[in-house]
Amino acid sequence: MPTGTTLPLVLHNAITTRNAQAGDPVYLETVFPILIDQRIVIPVGSYVQGEILEAKRPGKVKGRGEVRIRLNTIIMPNGYSVQFGAIPSNAGTGGNETTDKEGNITGDTDKAGDAGTIVKGTAIGAGIGAVAARSGTGAGIGAGVGAAAGLAAVMLTRGPEMELPRGTTLDAVLDRPLYLDSTKVNFTEPGRASALPGPPSREPVRNRSPF
Repeated sequence: MPTGTTLPLVLHNAITTRNAQAGDPVYLETVFPILIDQRIVIPVGSYVQGEILEAKRPGKVKGRGEVRIRLNTIIMPNGYSVQFGAIPSNAGTGGNETTDKEGNITGDTDKAGDAGTIVKGTAIGAGIGAVAARSGTGAGIGAGVGAAAGLAAVMLTRGPEMELPRGTTLDAVLDRPLYLDSTKVNFTEPGRASALPGPPSREPVRNRSPF
């Protein structure tokens, strides 16, 4: 199988930057048969194992959650296993995670939520200032204080964690040729994948804990 071949996969174990560590295993399964010269060489339902190479939590002021994944082994339904090298090229997570050419999967930001926190703080501060001072000046001062409080709340909490729920779809791309024993890939059926529901659509949520 040549470099650049794409393997459509589905994730069996959920991953989040909240607790992911380098060396943690990643378990996936193929969801579409791979053919070479009209011959099935990797049927649906083949297992793929990889590992997390690096995991980074989102920052409190800037930065996004990020994991780097490497896929290392494929196990066919007949038990034949092969070592290979591949990285994810995209991820259907139900959120807005993105994948770069190095295989890093990066989480979304919560810009709308951050803006809402600041606006809410501004409005509350304006109301308190107006009541306290019974004037427009008091409202302006209160608004400034509230905006500062809202900004502080954003800066003291982490951004959304990067999440890959169970059922996330991934496209893995071979970064070197994969050589298979022709006597062990005599598959006549396309295979069958496990029934895993895809992840629901998610909005990014800032972690309200500063830790």
